[in-house]
Amino acid sequence: MTRATLLACHECDLLQRDAGVPEGGVLRCRRCHGELYRNRADWLGRAFALSLGATVLLVIANSFPIVGLSVNGTLVNTTLIGSVRVLYRDGMWPIAGLVFATTILTPILHIATVLWLLVPLRLNRVPWAAGVVFRLSRLVQPWGMIEVLILGLLVALVKLSHIASVVPGIGLWSFGALTLTLAAVGAAFDPRSLWLHIGALEQGGSNASGERSVLRGWLSAAECGLVQCHDCGLLARAPAHAHELSCPRCGASVHRRKQDSLARTWAFLFAAMVLYVPANVLPVMYTSSLFGAAKDTIMSGVVYLWTSGSWLLALVVFIASIAVPMLKILAIAFLSLSIQFHSRWNPEQRARIYRVVELVGRWSMLDIYVITMLVALVQFKALATIQAGPAAVAFGAVVVLTMFAAMSLDPRLIWDEATQDHAGIRKHT
Repeated sequence: MTRATLLACHECDLLQRDAGVPEGGVLRCRRCHGELYRNRADWLGRAFALSLGATVLLVIANSFPIVGLSVNGTLVNTTLIGSVRVLYRDGMWPIAGLVFATTILTPILHIATVLWLLVPLRLNRVPWAAGVVFRLSRLVQPWGMIEVLILGLLVALVKLSHIASVVPGIGLWSFGALTLTLAAVGAAFDPRSLWLHIGALEQGGSNASGERSVLRGWLSAAECGLVQCHDCGLLARAPAHAHELSCPRCGASVHRRKQDSLARTWAFLFAAMVLYVPANVLPVMYTSSLFGAAKDTIMSGVVYLWTSGSWLLALVVFIASIAVPMLKILAIAFLSLSIQFHSRWNPEQRARIYRVVELVGRWSMLDIYVITMLVALVQFKALATIQAGPAAVAFGAVVVLTMFAAMSLDPRLIWDEATQDHAGIRKHT
């Protein structure tokens, strides 16, 4: 048995044999059922073509207006970068920076890094600085939120349709197509095959070395003195007493367990809890019109959508902007407490909770994008204007902090008690 034929689950750290997977098939961990990898057919060709298409769509989407608003012959339209500029001009630079980073900067970096890796491979060349570029790609990918932006635009259009005539722009349709294309790029891109391809081109030999010939029971990679890189998937031997080291292939920081995982998770979580209150109590935006001024909270926006007949959108906004942040805080707190008190309650269920938390966290950004569009478009001076309120900054911080809390939590800690139980069983058999 060679190390090349062993895999460690990045969620529960279970060491297990690699297995042949048919095209389109998925290899899952036999303990926590987390996805180990997918066998993507023609991954290089499809990922390359889709990345080129995403590049074209990204340029068009950011060059043309997303939507226009017509009132008494006056047309106001905006691009995404124009919306960011309006927020910055109004003094809401934290929200402007967050919107810019999640909808413009990270998609550009994601597509650029993917093409940086794929273009040389198409030419049978090894990408320059492949490790650094690959780590950058993995770093920015969770923060790209084009799909949440599209849903936010739909909610904003419903609200705007009660104010004036809405004129969809080329940018709106381009962002819709970009959302689908980026999802397809993520589905086609295969990090495991990428590094196998690079290894074959380098003719650098093998990562193989002697390991256990038989795996019995449940053995974690840490028990065998091994550690897996969560970026490129390389399984490497960790020196004794080494808490943190660099991956020999991509250079990412790897560790048996994330250092101070619980402490950092609690720090981010407590900060999110504190800011959750003003995010829901303070005004999220101010509206001025000929009929007076109004202050809207997140909940009042949900009520407005409900009373105007948009029940489905009201439910979506309520779930994304109120229920999800609260449930995410509770779920992370539950997982952290269960780890801290060495709970042995159903680790598989807790692992599923962790996956859901990671999956839904980004959708809380919905209200931020709705506010961005409303602020940018409703600028009719004497007739009506909308400005972002202090709750928008607090709410944006809650979303970011809960995402950091989930990223800081090491899911392998959930399984450590189960591993110890099986270790005890092995000692007595």
